[in-house]
This record gives sequence, C-alpha cells and structure tokens, in this order.
Amino acid sequence: MATAHPDVAIDLPIQRYSKVTALLILASVVFGGIGESYIPGRIIVSGDAAATARNIIEHPLLFRLGFATYLVEGICDIALALMFYYLLRPVSRYLALFTAFLGLFSTALYAVAEAFYFAPTLLLTGGAPYLQAFSPDQLNALAYLSLRFFGRVAGLYLAFYGLATLIRGVLIYRSGYLPRLIGVLFVIGGASFIAATLSTVLAPAYYSNYMLVLMAPAGLSLMIWLLVKGIDAERFRARASLS
Repeated sequence: MATAHPDVAIDLPIQRYSKVTALLILASVVFGGIGESYIPGRIIVSGDAAATARNIIEHPLLFRLGFATYLVEGICDIALALMFYYLLRPVSRYLALFTAFLGLFSTALYAVAEAFYFAPTLLLTGGAPYLQAFSPDQLNALAYLSLRFFGRVAGLYLAFYGLATLIRGVLIYRSGYLPRLIGVLFVIGGASFIAATLSTVLAPAYYSNYMLVLMAPAGLSLMIWLLVKGIDAERFRARASLS
C-alpha cells in the first residue's frame, strides 16, 4: 500500500492550520466589526440617554445581536490563541505559550466589559417589579452609564491583547517562514493597543480611536498571506527541528 511522503504528511497540517488561522481572523474581524462598531453605532446616541434607551427598546433584536456577534468573535479569538501558538512555537515555545495565555486572558476581560453592554436589557426591557423604584429617566441614565462602562472597561484591558500581538510580531519577524514586514506590522499594531490603554489610564485627553486602526494592516496582511501563500513549510520544519 502506498504511503505519503513524510514531508507531505508534515506539510498538510501546517497549511491546513494556516488556512484555518486566516479564516478565524476574517471571522473575528467581521463579527467584531459588527458587534463592536456597526450595531453600537446604530443604537448608542452620544450624550443622549433617552434616545439611546429608545433605540434599545424599539430595536431589541438588533441590540441583542450585537452581543451575539461578540460571542462568535470571542470563540474565534480563543481559537486564534491556539492557532498562533501552533504556528509560532518553533520560534520560541515559551513566548508563543505566553501569547496564548495573554490572548485567553484578554478575551476573558473583554467578556466582562460585554456584560455591561448586555445589562441595559435588564434595566429597560426586563419589566421587573423592583425596577419600579426608579423613574424612567433614571433607568435611561443607568442604561446609558452601563454602556459607557462597557466602552471604558474594554479600553482599559486592550494592553493585554496588544502585548500578545506585539510579541507575536517579534516571533513572526524572527520566524523565517513568514514575511518580516507582517511581523513589523504586528509590532506596530500591538504597540498601538498598549498606547491606547496607557492614554486611557494616564492621559485620557490624548486618547483617540485612530490608535486602534493601526491593528488592521497587521491582521489583514497576515490573513491574505496565509490564504494565498501559506506557511513556508520547509523553513517551518527546519525551525521546528531546532526547538
């Protein structure tokens, strides 16, 4: 019975995991963009608690869909922590494992922030008797405050995801089986997330959402590269044999 060449047997899972990683990045970007930007932009009216509450009450399914998309994004990010560990462990097993833990930790912390996003469903659409102690204006203000907590808590912990991304960038740069330019983009993107957290904590007047945009070139470039070219399997094997 014919058997596969050992190099082919090794190459197949490498290329399969690289494609899975690319698809996970795509799914995370799509669902994250819907849940973190598009839907909140349709619901939240800056500085207007009454209008925001009205949008939540009139569009409950859309509001809940924003949370549901995060659940998908969170699953993708957990899977990506595993995929990045597999793809980068030949460079440094311990650093790759550290980034996996950082990825899981940052996803868990963001889940805490998302709980504040979901809280207005209890305040505005729950109809519980104990809420009668609050006036409609007070409930609107509490719901809006909860959404503000969501944005602030999420921003406080971006540094953990940023540090994971920065280290992954260093590992990609050193790998030899992925383009160094992508590694540089990851370092820049990770540093921008760290800077966003530091500015939120220490200098909120200097915070800007544009800091977060720098992450996009890193993720998109890696996604496209993995889909089109994949991992240089020969260099991956050579690096793995040294680890």
